[in-house]
Amino acid sequence: MELLDQISENLQKGKAKAVKELVRQAIDEGIPADTILNEGLISGMDVIGAKFKANEIFVPEVLIAARAMNMGAALLKPILAEDGAKTTGKVCIGTVKGDLHDIGKNLVRMMLESKGLEVIDLGVDVTAERFVETAQKEGCQIICCSALLTTTMGVMADVVKAAKDAGIRDQVKIMIGGAPVTQAYCQQIGADAYTPDAATAAEVAVALLKG
Repeated sequence: MELLDQISENLQKGKAKAVKELVRQAIDEGIPADTILNEGLISGMDVIGAKFKANEIFVPEVLIAARAMNMGAALLKPILAEDGAKTTGKVCIGTVKGDLHDIGKNLVRMMLESKGLEVIDLGVDVTAERFVETAQKEGCQIICCSALLTTTMGVMADVVKAAKDAGIRDQVKIMIGGAPVTQAYCQQIGADAYTPDAATAAEVAVALLKG
């Protein structure tokens, strides 16, 4: 469908205004909202994710594309809500206690949203308890923790422990990431997944939800 390809292409170029107009046109033409979302917006963000992973584009381009995605998605949200469209999963994300870095976290959030997941962003300086309380209260299947400092990485271990103490460890997957974080550390603290970049994080989250 040509119109959906145009949405995808304009999104990749970060042309938010064009994306918005094309999405409105697609709605007017009676294309189902979930089709517009999946074959227009999400397919465009998938290309962006792949290019970002391959170092063909960088953070600014991702942010511009994500803004275009959000403008298009805003038009679809009320229609999807009426149709009772289910998001494929719920995630809470934050940068751990003592750490105020948020660029990486924000990128992961955008990539997760571009896969159709509902994301609760807890911001920065988030305690282990708050991650777990949010997951319990909101029914999140995944907790995503980001850290950019070696001194704050320990909080990720606290999150795993807090989830165990709350009795929800078997119901929630814990994903970790950030510059100093490694696969070895993920195994050491008993988290479920470590990912090196935002695009991979979104793919792994989807796989964990299906798993």
